[in-house]
Amino acid sequence: MDAQDKKIFIVEDERDILELIRMQLNSAGFTAKGFETALPMLNLLKIEHPDLLILDLMLPDIDGMEVCRQLKNDKATQKIPILMLTARTDLEDKIKGLEYGADDYITKPFETRELIARIKAILRRSDWESDKNVLSITENFIIDFNRYEVWVQGKRLDLTLTEFKILQLLTKRPGWVYNRSQILDYLWGNDKIVIERTIDVHIRNLREKLGNYAYLIKNIRGVGYQFLSEIEDDIEKD
Repeated sequence: MDAQDKKIFIVEDERDILELIRMQLNSAGFTAKGFETALPMLNLLKIEHPDLLILDLMLPDIDGMEVCRQLKNDKATQKIPILMLTARTDLEDKIKGLEYGADDYITKPFETRELIARIKAILRRSDWESDKNVLSITENFIIDFNRYEVWVQGKRLDLTLTEFKILQLLTKRPGWVYNRSQILDYLWGNDKIVIERTIDVHIRNLREKLGNYAYLIKNIRGVGYQFLSEIEDDIEKD
């Protein structure tokens, strides 16, 4: 992952914090653009996409949660990783942001080193390329690892990068049980600075999107998760 090739947008209404983040990212080799409100950033997205978006949740024009929801529901922007920046300490707010599709969050006040570590971890996941090409779980459940696409019954699922990575890990060894710590290590490595409950949120979202195939991701109570090695007949279930 070469920071010089990475462009980052920052939306933060506190000018001092915005400039601090922008300067630190530029010093780290990134190309950073700052916005004090969401609307100018959204307008720029029509012609220019960043490699990552740092998004404050408490903005004067549009609530950051709503911005996150809009971007993840738009096919043109849904693959842009989002790092939430928030003064909110309530766990439910953080979980809500993850459910909307954010890839990670950091709470104010924060250390610059931690912020950059989280950014690098997210970007490393974005840069990942599988040696495999296409995995056919069944005739109607196909994973394209190079294109980061999952197809179920002829429809491409709108997965976040984190959801895709979890599915990629679980399908590497069907039947193998991965505990939450192992999944966190796989997603963030040494930059793991998130709670294990984060995994439960991402997997719940993933299972909802898999629909009839959600049963293939099994929760092993008190341990972790596995992708079932025995696949039921490839028929549409009730």
